[in-house]
Amino acid sequence: MVEQVFFQSSLPRSLSTLFQNIMAQNPDFYVTPTSGLLELWVGARANYSTSPEFKAQDSDLMKKGFSGFCREGMFGYFNAITDKKYVMDKSRGHGVYSGFINEFYPNPKVICLVRNLKDVVASYEKIYRKSQLNHDPIRNDSNGRGTTVHKRVDEWMNAQNTIGRAIERIFEMTRLGYDSKVLFVKAEDLCLYPENEMIRVYEYLGVPHYKHDFDNIEQITTEDDNVYGLSADLHTIRPKLESKPSDADSVLGKDITDWLFTNYRWYYDKFNYKK
Repeated sequence: MVEQVFFQSSLPRSLSTLFQNIMAQNPDFYVTPTSGLLELWVGARANYSTSPEFKAQDSDLMKKGFSGFCREGMFGYFNAITDKKYVMDKSRGHGVYSGFINEFYPNPKVICLVRNLKDVVASYEKIYRKSQLNHDPIRNDSNGRGTTVHKRVDEWMNAQNTIGRAIERIFEMTRLGYDSKVLFVKAEDLCLYPENEMIRVYEYLGVPHYKHDFDNIEQITTEDDNVYGLSADLHTIRPKLESKPSDADSVLGKDITDWLFTNYRWYYDKFNYKK
């Protein structure tokens, strides 16, 4: 029987999938790949907010009913697929929607992994370059979209695309004050000081600490990235947690990494990343 649900809402290419599979070593945890739970809630909210059947009834009563639907629906969803005590549900939207979640599941615990932004972008560019046999929706030669490194970076950093949307959400979290209740974990620190960072995680979650094996991480989560039109290895993890030196300047070019630092200075300052 699930007792608590926790949420992971991280930047792409920040070891978020690896983190899920580290947590999966703990026998008390069920972890998800990228989850659709938030989409179920948001879809239900749209119907609750607009359907005349709800509007025609007592608003306070309907608010209680909808809140109960969201909360008990979450537990019903997970109790149908696991008998473990804890769940770590992964969605990039959980952080910015934590105010909504708080309405029916008070004080949600959200973990957000971050990484030096230039390395996030460089990781996308490296995946693009090694996936030449696969169609990549980022590039369209007929209209010149995504045909150069500079153009691809512009696409990825657009708020309608993966990295840009995630960055915008973190920015919004800071403006709304949600970030004060979120545990941010730097991917670099997780690699260098894994035991210390996991102690922080367990203290934040308020559950007993578990001794993890960072040299033998089995992949439990699976997801088909072809569904998103992306490279099939975006969510394949390495079995060992290890730190690698940044190659962003050589992959992207110093002009682009300087541009990222200048245009996203708030992010670099907030998480104490250097140029």
